[in-house]
Amino acid sequence: MAAADLLLELGCEELPPALLKPLSEALMTSIESGLTEAGIPFAATDVYATPRRLAVIVKNLASYQPDQAIERRGPALAAAYKDGQPSKAALGFAASCGVALDTLEKLETDKGSWLVFRATQKGQTTASLLPEIVTKAFANLPVPKRMRWGSSRIEFSRPVHWLVLLHGNQVVPAEVMGLTADRLTFGHRFHAPEAIQLVDPAAYLPSLKAAKVLPSFAERREVIHQQVLTEAKQHQATAVIDEDLLDEVTGLVEWPVALTGSFEERFLEVPDACLISSMKANQKYFHMVDAKGALLPLFTTISNIESHEPAVVIAGNEKVIRPRLADAAFFFESDKKTPLASRYTGLESVVFQKQLGTLADKSQRVSVIAQAIAKKIQADSKLVERAAYLSKCDLNTEMVLEFPELQGIMGEAYAIHDGEPAEVSLALREQYLPRNPSDSLPTSGVGTCLALADRLDTLTGIFGLGQKPSGARDPFALRRAALAVLNILVNRQLDLDLKELIHLALEQHKNLPKAAEVEKELLDYMLDRFRAWYQAQAIATGVFLAVRGRGVTHPYDFDRRVQAVASFSKLDEAAALAEANKRVNNILSKQNYSATTEVNSNLLTEAAEIELAKQVAAKSLEVAPHYAKGDYQAALHCLAGLREAVDNFFNDVMVMTEDEAVRNNRLALLASLQALFMHTADIAQLQH
Repeated sequence: MAAADLLLELGCEELPPALLKPLSEALMTSIESGLTEAGIPFAATDVYATPRRLAVIVKNLASYQPDQAIERRGPALAAAYKDGQPSKAALGFAASCGVALDTLEKLETDKGSWLVFRATQKGQTTASLLPEIVTKAFANLPVPKRMRWGSSRIEFSRPVHWLVLLHGNQVVPAEVMGLTADRLTFGHRFHAPEAIQLVDPAAYLPSLKAAKVLPSFAERREVIHQQVLTEAKQHQATAVIDEDLLDEVTGLVEWPVALTGSFEERFLEVPDACLISSMKANQKYFHMVDAKGALLPLFTTISNIESHEPAVVIAGNEKVIRPRLADAAFFFESDKKTPLASRYTGLESVVFQKQLGTLADKSQRVSVIAQAIAKKIQADSKLVERAAYLSKCDLNTEMVLEFPELQGIMGEAYAIHDGEPAEVSLALREQYLPRNPSDSLPTSGVGTCLALADRLDTLTGIFGLGQKPSGARDPFALRRAALAVLNILVNRQLDLDLKELIHLALEQHKNLPKAAEVEKELLDYMLDRFRAWYQAQAIATGVFLAVRGRGVTHPYDFDRRVQAVASFSKLDEAAALAEANKRVNNILSKQNYSATTEVNSNLLTEAAEIELAKQVAAKSLEVAPHYAKGDYQAALHCLAGLREAVDNFFNDVMVMTEDEAVRNNRLALLASLQALFMHTADIAQLQH
């Protein structure tokens, strides 16, 4: 059989929706790797995933491994024969190759002659290799929690029911995960429960679509997206489509059908966030807003069946959501009866972390840190103090206990109800911003102080206990906290010293077992988060290292330097100047040079060094105003003009001359050149 498409499909009970994408992508990658390692040619792969199946189609998969030429070098001819007789080494080599000695060939090289065994290894059939490849692929899937069923010893995320393994129109004989490979698949659980016999892989997609299954995750996701938009348009509304919710719903259905229901307008008296959270978290509904962005009493659900009576399905969903929204309304009304401030005493019995005390203790530490930051950024210290006092009070409300994701959001709502100052109320929500790299930042000064202080308190406390993140383990989300601090400082353009902030936060803790080493350890940890930050911006690691090595501890200043070096690195002169700086670094470090950068013009004799000294002096005056205002980009672009003079110096001048005075003067010239660039970064790192 010539090359043909391969279909692999595993049928199972409904998989957790969050697992569909990672499992299907891992399966495709593992199959590709297995085929590549086996040397079996193929053109491309497509992956499919629904709640009840994981599938891969491999395009134009060869039926055989290519034949392989084998060459094994044996002993040198000089050692292969003694007095015309074969040696033990020669006989042993022939035996290990499974051939007679006289069938071995000779290999002539520049270094001598050798015995060599050459043969052609016949490629195995793809069908004989696939069972092991497929078995390994399923065994290596990143299933977080495996289960067993019945008396079987097989383990997987959910019980498995069928296995399709078709190469062209032939079933590949295989036993995988306790299943015998066949050509039978199954359509929608309710619309088309009967077995479907597949002629070949080309029949897979049309057969499943006819059986009410959209096997492509991406296609199904887009169908849902368009259906929700259509439903909103029909109701003269705008659908709010959360990408994570869209992924989750895509993982829940095989044949999506969008239906829109409604709820009583009286529930709109509850804060939008409460209603939206209830609809999304519990029911997986998409909500709608009007032209002004106000929440409408409408929702769109994605059904997994195409009902003949959609009104009945809609009514059922309306019946389910009503008590959920009623609960939210009850919690909201109940919570409002108790002022937010009076809930503070309850925080004294809620443990934040066993060794770091209660939430009340944390609030007190955050208050001190936040007020200190307020003085640095000209925020209102009194408002900051009040916001810090109230910051965790909503954690004691019924609403947040029921919907933890509403922390901060409900704090703002209850503070507004209690008549707290607007900036205090806003800060209660903004303290949790940004939740992720793409999230919005705090907009108010009070919120900014609170957001920084809360994270710095957590970071210093947990690091001080010796519980820094390790591998995937990060229970206090310290990586996210560190990135959030950097994000706020950089993008709010706050020129604060991270080292000072860490020291300030550490002072609020008592008896931290690792307190002595935390300041440097945490500072390094946080600044090193910039590496991935800039990689995401497609900025080369060498640019990050050029700044990181300068010991800059102001994140906003750090970022300005990185952006400047990134811009400089694109100039034609950058590579040569980076190489020159690397050479300067090497020369100065080997000489252990730390003397003056003052150059004695009377000791300059070569034309190239005279010109370089002249230009270094001129550039020093030219870049001084740029450095004074932190315009590193302008400074580096100005220094790019030194390239020709630097090149000529290294081409024409011997630095390490025998005359000590001249040598030291040339080293001083190089040190002054280096200092001009080092004011921004160590651009020699661009050579890494």
